[in-house]
Amino acid sequence: MLRAGPEHANEQTDALEKSAAPKTQPTFRPVDLDAFPEVDALLIQLGLGALVRDSVSAPVGRNHAWAGNTTSGRRVFVKRLVGPEADVRARMKRLLSFEEFVRDVDGLAGYVPSLLGFDEDARLVVFAHIEAKSGAELMVDQTFGGDLAFAVGRAIGSLHAAVPDGELDQTLPSLPDAGLLRGMPLAMYNELSFAELEAWRLMQHDPALIKALEDLQEWESQAPRVPSHCDFRVDQLLVADDGVPILTDWEEFRLSDPARDVGSFAGEWLYRSVLDIVTNRGDARSSAFDDLELTHDQVLARGTEKMERLLPLVHRFWSGYRTVRTHLDPGFTARATAFAGWHLLDRLIAGAAQSQRLSGIERAAAGIGRGALLTPHKFAPLLGFEVTT
Repeated sequence: MLRAGPEHANEQTDALEKSAAPKTQPTFRPVDLDAFPEVDALLIQLGLGALVRDSVSAPVGRNHAWAGNTTSGRRVFVKRLVGPEADVRARMKRLLSFEEFVRDVDGLAGYVPSLLGFDEDARLVVFAHIEAKSGAELMVDQTFGGDLAFAVGRAIGSLHAAVPDGELDQTLPSLPDAGLLRGMPLAMYNELSFAELEAWRLMQHDPALIKALEDLQEWESQAPRVPSHCDFRVDQLLVADDGVPILTDWEEFRLSDPARDVGSFAGEWLYRSVLDIVTNRGDARSSAFDDLELTHDQVLARGTEKMERLLPLVHRFWSGYRTVRTHLDPGFTARATAFAGWHLLDRLIAGAAQSQRLSGIERAAAGIGRGALLTPHKFAPLLGFEVTT
């Protein structure tokens, strides 16, 4: 087991660098469907017809995916799960268990995509295509409104309130894994980029953070378990013109601590608030932001300003959630807040995989996540979470 990097790490979370501007990734990549004949075979078997090649696009993600028109005129979204065989089998099983589960949940009707068919051996699932923007697009466009946040909260609340009729996966999600902060397998170490090693080093040299993550893992293992998404992010929301949110990507679905999903939504907006410190998004002035060299006091002031603008969306989500789930276990809000903190650290790791070096703004986000993990009871009111006793 290895620890990431040298003993002395730069743990300044308030230093901003000019490289901190948000990075963008391409939305589509070229695809050769002829390399995957099983896609058309399944579509034809389902009576939909093969994909019309010049209508096909391929959204970027950890899986292979195609969206396009079939020869029958139906527009579909096809996903092929990618990864180690055991992992793919487990994800497919959870995804299909969700499809069986959701049939009996009235509160989720209209909030999930329609499954048209699947082929377990070929790792394929086919959904009706949804013409919509992702929640991430709405976040960046600053059009993710309070009514939408409320509706998403109700949908997640309905998921958590449902009583499953049948067996569901009860294993704990793989992350956070505090064990990786004490040492990681050599194979994993060898695969990490320099920026990823920086991210892990920041956490591995922080005993208080390690203890907080160990505590969170213990809290989660003892928490009441309900049907949960377990990989909930705004980029997994689709929103059509009617404003109804569609919750997608159910490969991590299982019986789990519901505080994880609630904390993930809050963590998304905490993270966006920090990223916006070095932008003029939401500022009164409309000119390009040019104060990239900020003092510590300016960082704090702008961070507070950005949170005051965005965290009301978390409050609206929470209000929608509580209309469905009125009774929560005593430790729920503390765990949800800690999971929000973990979400910022998870974003640090994910961002590092796309970068050469960690930026100051990413370190700042990690510092806020650390604070939420170490003192969740203090952070809960900031997020608008009611403290239950």
